[in-house]
Amino acid sequence: MSKDSRVISTNRKAYHDYHIQESLEAGIVLKGSEIKSVRAGKINLRDAYAKPQNGELWLFNSHVAGYDAASYGNHEPARPRKLLLHRKEMDSLISEVTQRGLTLVPLKLYIKHGIAKVSLGMARGKKAYDKREVIARREAEREMDRALKFRSM
Repeated sequence: MSKDSRVISTNRKAYHDYHIQESLEAGIVLKGSEIKSVRAGKINLRDAYAKPQNGELWLFNSHVAGYDAASYGNHEPARPRKLLLHRKEMDSLISEVTQRGLTLVPLKLYIKHGIAKVSLGMARGKKAYDKREVIARREAEREMDRALKFRSM
């Protein structure tokens, strides 16, 4: 990401539930009231995922809250949203997802040069024991840091 971009939303649950193997940037098609809600930070990517449909990529289960100032032109909060990629990128991504059994999860949504972008991660789901192992490792590191901090006093 460049210095001209501003992160709007991060999907922290994705890093907990999946092994992220690779990430890429995609544009997203939004309506006028949706982009205004996104700029206000009213978006949730927690349970969202991307899936190929009819040769295109779509983002499902992302929730963009309604824009208060919009009248009749307000959007449906949980509608599927089209993702924009080059055709070659999309074809290779779709083939990898279908053949290798990977999941496409949104990691971040940000504004770059005035345009909404989504960082997608190609991910494989973690097992319960993997999650426990990560938590145990993190706790051990915290204990070591505490011990070193206490010792240096």
